[in-house]
Amino acid sequence: MLFSSATFLFVFLPIVFLLYFVPVFRDDKKKEITKKNLVLCASSLVFYAWGEPVYIVLMLISIFFNYTIGCDLDKNFADPKTKKRILVFAVIFNLGVLGFFKYYGFVIENINHLFGLSLTHANLALPVGISFYTFQALSYVIDVYRGDVKVQKNLLPFALYITMFPQLIAGPIVQYSDIEAQLKQRTISIRKFAGGVLFFIRGLGKKVLFANFIGAIYTDITSGGVSSLPAVTSWIGIFCYTMQIYFDFSGYSDMAIGLGKMFGFDFIQNFDYPYTASSITDFWRRWHISLSSWFRDYVYIPLGGNRKGTARTIFNICVVWSLTGLWHGAAWNFVAWGAFYGILLILEKFVFKSLLEKIPMPVRHVLTMLIVMIGWVFFSSNSLGEAGSYLLSMTGFGKGGFADAQSRYYLSTSLFPMLVTGLSAFGVFKHFPKPKDKTQRLTVQVVGYLVIFIFCIIYLVSETYNPFLYFRF
Repeated sequence: MLFSSATFLFVFLPIVFLLYFVPVFRDDKKKEITKKNLVLCASSLVFYAWGEPVYIVLMLISIFFNYTIGCDLDKNFADPKTKKRILVFAVIFNLGVLGFFKYYGFVIENINHLFGLSLTHANLALPVGISFYTFQALSYVIDVYRGDVKVQKNLLPFALYITMFPQLIAGPIVQYSDIEAQLKQRTISIRKFAGGVLFFIRGLGKKVLFANFIGAIYTDITSGGVSSLPAVTSWIGIFCYTMQIYFDFSGYSDMAIGLGKMFGFDFIQNFDYPYTASSITDFWRRWHISLSSWFRDYVYIPLGGNRKGTARTIFNICVVWSLTGLWHGAAWNFVAWGAFYGILLILEKFVFKSLLEKIPMPVRHVLTMLIVMIGWVFFSSNSLGEAGSYLLSMTGFGKGGFADAQSRYYLSTSLFPMLVTGLSAFGVFKHFPKPKDKTQRLTVQVVGYLVIFIFCIIYLVSETYNPFLYFRF
C-alpha cells in the first residue's frame, strides 16, 4: 500500500485515525497510551500484510527474536562474555536473514559465473522494508548491549517500534533511543497534528507532482536502451533521475515524519537540501541522514573511526561504503556506487582537502552536483554493464553521438519541469518573501497546501505512473 494511493488516503488512514483518537480510557493515561500503541501496532501489521501477507511471518519472527535477545542481554548484563556471545548471535541471525533474502540469488549467480557451475536458486521476492526494520532491530540490540538504552520488557512498545507503518517501508531509520520515551508517553495536540498534516502534504506533493512527473521523462528516455543515447539526451535523462530520486525519497520521508507527528511521534529529519552541498562529504551529511547516522554509530565508530591513524581511517571508510553499496542492492552496480563514494570521500579527506578550500563556492557546488549525477548512473542502472554504457553515452563517444532530433525534443519539452524541480531541489523557493502578518501567512500556507493536495488527488485519479523507488532497497 502506497502513501500516495487513494486506498491509503481515503480508507486506511481515516479508519486508523478513528480507532486511534477515540478515547477509551479517559481517566487513565497509561491505559490510553497502551490502547493507542495497540491500535497503531495492529494497523501497521495490516499495512505491511496488505501487499505481502506471507512476509508478515518474517517480521513477527524478527520482533519476537530481538525482543527476547534484549531481555537476555539485560539478564546477563553483568557477564561480559555471555553478553557478547548473545550479541554476536543476534547480529549473525539478523544479518543472516537479511542476507538470505537479499543476497542469496546474487551469491549463487556469481559462484556459477566464477566456477562455470549451473546451480539453481529460487527467485525470492525481497520482503519490502526488510533492510530498514532489520537495521532498527539491530540498533536496539546493540544499544541494550552497550547500556545506552534500557531493555524494553513490554512486548507491545517494542513491536510498535519495529512495525510502525509511517516509516516501516522506506525509513527514515529510527533508532530506539530516538523514540524510547515517546513509546511510553507522547504529546498529541491539534497544533502538532496540523503540523504533521502540512508535512505529509508537502511530501505528497514532492512525490506526486515532482517525482512522478520528472521520473516519467527518465523512464521514457531509457525505455529503448541506453547504449545508443546521444550525450545531450543521456544528460537530460540522468538529471531527471537525479530529481526523481530526491523528490521520491525525501517526499516519502516527509510523509513519514508528518504521519509520525499526527500520531504524536517525532522522527529525525532525513534530508537537508542535499543538492546544495559544496562537497561530497557535505552531500552525505544531507542525504539519507538516518542511514549515514546508522553506519556512523554502529560501524564506523566501533571500527575506530578516525582515531587510529590515516591507514585505519581509510580502511574504515572502505568498509562503511562497501556495506552501504551492498545495503542498497545485491548487484555489482551498487557495489561500484558504494566504492565510487568511498574513494571520493577518501580523496576529499586526505588528498584534495586544501585544494577544495581554494575553489570558489559556486564552482564547488557545480562540481559536487556533477559528481552526484554521475553517481546516480550506477544507482539507476540495472547492471554494471548498463551503467558503463550510460556513462559512455554521456561523454558523446557512444553510439548515439552528441545530439539528435530526439535530444532537441526532450530539451524543448522537458526544460520547464527540469527548471522547476531543479530550483526547488536547490532550495530557491524557500527564500521567497512571506507575508509579515501572522494571519495572512497562515492563510497563504493553508490555501497553498490545500491546492497542492487537490492537484495530487487529481493526478492520482488520472495517472497510473506512481512508483516508490526506495521500496526495492
